[in-house]
Amino acid sequence: MAGGGFSKLPNGSVVVAITLTGPTDGTGPGTPVRVLVHAANRARALTRLRNLGLRAVYLRGNAEPPTPDEITAVLHHPDGVLWRARPEQAQELWHPIRALLRPAVPAVADRRPA
Repeated sequence: MAGGGFSKLPNGSVVVAITLTGPTDGTGPGTPVRVLVHAANRARALTRLRNLGLRAVYLRGNAEPPTPDEITAVLHHPDGVLWRARPEQAQELWHPIRALLRPAVPAVADRRPA
């Protein structure tokens, strides 16, 4: 089950933070991934994640709300959706969500006719 929470900002928008299990090809099998989303409300934040392909994402309760550093990071990012592979390690940088969802493309040898 995903742990997460939200924080309502003074302007009425929210920042939702959810800890998910990372994809098997991205950060390693079973590695927790902390995802941050900035949106107008909680429903729209979860809809943004579902539209990106994370279908089974639900926010139950507010057990793990975003920290002030996480809120600052997502507010200063143009996409408003970030992730970090190891939430407990603060020295790892935040990445745009495209880097997590990008399929691994194998290197293809140059096949030119001789």
